[in-house]
Parts: sequence; C-alpha cells; structure tokens
Amino acid sequence: MNRLADATSPYLLQHAANPVDWWPWCDEAFAEAKRRDVPVLISVGYSACHWCHVMAHESFEDETVGKLLNEGFVSIKVDREERPDVDAVYMAATQAMTGQGGWPMTVFATPDGTPFFCGTYFPRPNFIRLLQSVSTAWQDQRDAVLRQGAAVVEAIGGAQAVGGPSVPLTAELLDAAAEQLAGEYDETNGGFGGAPKFPPHMNLLFLLRHHQRTGSTRSLEIVRHTCEAMARGGIHDQLAGGFARYSVDAHWTVPHFEKMLYDNALLLRVYTQLWRLTGDALALRVARDIARFLADELHRPGQGFASALDADTEGVEGLTYAWTPAQLVEALGEEDGRWAADLFAVTEAGTFAPHSASAPQGGAPDGRRGVEHGMSVLKLARDVDDADPEVRARWQGVVSRLLAARDTRPQPARDDKVVAAWNGLAVTALAEFVRLAETSGRIGTEGEANLLEGVTIVADGAMRDTAEYLARVHVVDGRLRRASRDGRVGEPAGVLEDYGCVAEAFCAMHQVTGEGRWLELAGQLLDAALAHFAAPGGAFYDTADDAERLVTRPADPTDNATPSGRSAIAAALVTYAALTGETRYREAAEAALSTVAPIVGRHARFTGYAATVGEALLSGPYEIAVATGNPADDPLVAAAYRHAPPGAVIVAGHPDQPGVPLLADRPLLDGRPAAYVCRGFVCQRPVTGVEDLVAQLR
Repeated sequence: MNRLADATSPYLLQHAANPVDWWPWCDEAFAEAKRRDVPVLISVGYSACHWCHVMAHESFEDETVGKLLNEGFVSIKVDREERPDVDAVYMAATQAMTGQGGWPMTVFATPDGTPFFCGTYFPRPNFIRLLQSVSTAWQDQRDAVLRQGAAVVEAIGGAQAVGGPSVPLTAELLDAAAEQLAGEYDETNGGFGGAPKFPPHMNLLFLLRHHQRTGSTRSLEIVRHTCEAMARGGIHDQLAGGFARYSVDAHWTVPHFEKMLYDNALLLRVYTQLWRLTGDALALRVARDIARFLADELHRPGQGFASALDADTEGVEGLTYAWTPAQLVEALGEEDGRWAADLFAVTEAGTFAPHSASAPQGGAPDGRRGVEHGMSVLKLARDVDDADPEVRARWQGVVSRLLAARDTRPQPARDDKVVAAWNGLAVTALAEFVRLAETSGRIGTEGEANLLEGVTIVADGAMRDTAEYLARVHVVDGRLRRASRDGRVGEPAGVLEDYGCVAEAFCAMHQVTGEGRWLELAGQLLDAALAHFAAPGGAFYDTADDAERLVTRPADPTDNATPSGRSAIAAALVTYAALTGETRYREAAEAALSTVAPIVGRHARFTGYAATVGEALLSGPYEIAVATGNPADDPLVAAAYRHAPPGAVIVAGHPDQPGVPLLADRPLLDGRPAAYVCRGFVCQRPVTGVEDLVAQLR
C-alpha cells in the first residue's frame, strides 16, 4: 500500500503511483519495521532534482525493485526541503560513511532510525544487488550491522555537537575572511573554485558589506566581475531572468537547469546592493529581471512563492531552454535570427558536449540526461547594457519574441510547495529591491523606465501577498510550520532557519509599511526561537526542544545553499534589536556569531551569511528614522536608502506612528521632515537636508 497520495509535497506525490509501498516519514513506519523485523530504506530527494527523477524512473517505477523493497524493507520517502532536519541527520551519516553526499540520498537504517549503510544514486542493477545484500546482512550478520550503525551515530553526534570554542566576531576575523576569499577567487571566470560552480551569493553579500566598511576595492571588484560573469553565462536565463542552481563547468556556461527560490532571492539581494553601491546598468537590469522572474514564474497569488522549477522537461534536462541557429531564424526571421545567434553565442556546434550534465556519485549515462549535441544554451556574448538605446531596444524586442516562442514549448514542472524560510528570503530581497527602485526616479530610456516601474509594482504586490500568507498560514499558535501547498499547511514543524528568515522578512515588512504588527510578529518568532532552539554558550540547535527526536539533534553552524539556522536567526536578532532598541536580542546575536567566529577566518566560503551579519554589527547597525508625512516621495528617504551603511534599518512615517519604536519622540523640525540617525543606540542631531544626512551616513 503506497501512502503518499495525501502528501503536501509534490516530490512525494510524484512517487504516489510507484509499485513501492512507500510511507511518509512518521512513527508508524518505524513501528511497522520493528513489527516485521526488517530494515528501513530512507530515500531522500526533492522535486527539482534531475537524478532523483532518474532513480525514480529506473528503480522506483520498476516492478522487480518494488517487490524486493516491499518484501524485505519498510520504505520511507522524504522531501529534503520539507524535512531539512531529517535530511541533515542522514546527510551527515552519508558523508561520514562515503566522504561525500548528494541527492537522491539512499540510507538503510534499523527500525529505531539508526543508519548503517548510506549512498546516493544507484543505477537499477546496482540497486537490486544492494537490496539483496542488505537483506542478507540483516538476516545473517545482524550484530555487525548494529555495530556499524552505532559507530555512525557516534560519528555524526560528534559532528553536530554544540558548546565548542567561541570568540567575538571581530573586524580582524572578517578582514581575514575577505582575504581568504580573494585568495580562492577565480580571476578568469569569477566566483570561487572550479566545476561544478555555484553562485556564491552569500559570500558576495559579505564582500559588498566589507567594501562599504573598509573601502576595499578588491572586494568590490570580485563582486562586480563575478556578477557580470554569471549574468552573461548560461546559468542566467537570458530570456526570463532567473538563475539556475549551478553550472556544470567552471565558466558559468552549461547550467544544471533547476531554478531554486532561495538562489534567486539571495542573488536578487546581491544585484540590488551592487546596483545601489555602483549604479551599474547590468546590475540594475539583472535585479529587475530576477524580481520579475520571482513575481511571474514562482509567485502564486494568495499562496506564496513556489520552491523551484524542475531541471527536466519531459524527462530531458534543459529541453525548454536550448536553441539551434535554425530555431532562432524560425522564431525571429533571417536578419534578427542571425543577429541573435551572434548576440547569444548560438552556433552549429552548440555548447552541449555529449553527456555534459553532471551526475552524483555512481552516476551513469542515461537517455534522460540532457539535450542533443549541437544545441546551445543562451549566453550574452556582447556588451549591450551600455550600448546605444537603439541596440538595447532591438535586444529587448528579440528577448520578448524568443520568450514568446519558448513559451509554446513543453515547460518544466514547478514545485508548488511553499517553504517558510525560502519565502522569507524572497520577501526580504524584494523589500530591498522595491524600496530602492521606488526611490531612484526614472532610469534609462522611456521603455526601460516603464519596465522597471511595472516590475516594481508586481514585485511589491508579490512581496506583500507572500508576507500576509506566511503570517496567516505558516504561523500557527505562535510557532512556525515548515511547508504548505495550495493554502494547506503541513505538519512538519519549522526549523531554526525558518524562524530566522521569516522573522527577518517581517522586520523588512515593518520597514516597508510602517506597520507595527510586522514587528510584533517578528518578536513573537524570535522569542519562540530563543525559548526552544537555544543551546549552551550562545549556540542554537536546528530543531526545537519539543520537536520530534531524531538519532541526533542537528546544529550545523555553516552556511551552504542557504543561510544556516544560526546565521539566519542572528540576522533577524540584529535587525529586530536595531528596530526596537531592546539590547538582549543584540546580545543573543553576538553570542550566536561568537560560536561561528572560529570558522569564519578559516572557512570563509561556508560562513558567508554569518560574515554578512557580522559586518552589520561592526557597522552599528545604523538606525535611520525619517519623520515625514510623505515617505514615498521624500528626498530624505531616498537618500537614506541610497547611502545606508551595511545592515542599516530604515523607517519613515509620521512622528510617533503607533507600533514604530524608531519614530517615537521624533518630531518634524519647524514643520519640515527630519532624519534621525543613531548608531549603536547613540544618536546624532536631527537634520533636514539631504547633504547633511549623507554626511552622517558616511
């Protein structure tokens, strides 16, 4: 009996018709394994994962595999995005046993959940032999299996321990982190390291703030070069604006085509802040197009942001996105087709070598792997952002026509699951973009200015709609739930990153709207996090003290694809403290960052968000309040957004506006709008002129 038909996870629903008697993650599944005295198969993946689809097609849809699993195991299917706590524990076990990890993750465990054999993708013949071997070992070598499991649990328990050394996160450590990143920087292609290459969004955010604090031209140049290289590469959808998860090469050309909400939210922050600090036309255009992608492709009115777009279309990775020169001519006509081929580097040879898609451990060539040799992913081979208006207009016209033609093709599936933390990241990113765009005036040609204004309007609507959805659906009895779908919230409890990212988003909404309820909601979540996730010495666990007990309690301090729970909660605590003046939240943030500080100077690539928060603390952060009757059009407000130091909080509105602590006792001066700037709870004199305000923010 397959029990996945009522799941909220699209990934689980994809397996609801398998011949495998799948269980969702639940106590009843382990009880059934104990009753039958059989091992447990824990299969972990996610909806947009290409190789998860391959293993499902090869093995989990196969009757022979289904029979072996049903007779010898209790099989549990887990969506890693819905249950990051389960994923974290068993990924630690997989890495401890194999030295690497990835998805699909394949774990064999005892009926109490103790892992004793772990791996990732297995081709069908290998998987069948593995099932037979594990079943035999369980029957004939039980003691050895149990000893192996105990050793794995001991190893991952030590890896997830809290209470280690802590030191203040100082300017010296952050400077060392910036130097380390500069040493690992790819001078030719941008980014860090080789293939596969992931967008280093959190490291770029840190380097932008480091540049603001120190004036480091090296940090800024790393960000500018990396952002331009990514934006011109195939990893960036040159038509619809989103970014893929990673490139399989070192030069951002051939992407792994899945598009994740969290990547695009964090990249939106990077390009928005790069535009703010430099006025760069490419950064503005890319930020605008990411915001449009989020609003058009991932936002569902009244239901938040979907998690991802799939890597595959009809079983072929990249099918929707690749082109030949002939297809460009067919869509655009001879003249524009050849012009577009030159602009986007579309050639007869193509950019896809045979079997170019990357595979996890154990991967093998497969008919579902990727598009045909001779097709090209679109890259931006020419500098058009600073070209003449006529060239830019032609380029945008070609983009619109190609996108319309592409929309007639089969489209990748969308994972409509709403993840609280990732939606929080998107709300915060959109708040930064919308605030800056609304106060920047008209930029570029009339068409470009109108496009930016239109995107800002829809982005603002998606931001507000999603924040309301999180507050209405995901906050349940003062606590957070992790995931929802179609307006129905799931049972899994929120983990620490959910509390941090959503609380930070509610703080951003407070600054955008001037409404006290968002600050109240943020405080409610932070108080719950301090009560239920805190660990000795200022650290935090990733799961609550009243959450389901796993074989270990995860507490990972490192930033990976998304901010760690510890970094996320520290960011929210810093912002909330600045908005309210309540120092205990700042002290909690400082204590949390002190537990990460020993890692920052040594492993900067894995502490990008923690370092970003550390820069805000070193900066102050500044608290900027503008007492004004017209926040939307006040030049003081525009100047505050444009020149804000790292991590600054900004509120604007009527003096003594209810629920807005930063506007309390902040009157107009002689009837004129006034700006009040404080740093570390020490305030400067109020000013009424833009030049005076900018001088205080330098």
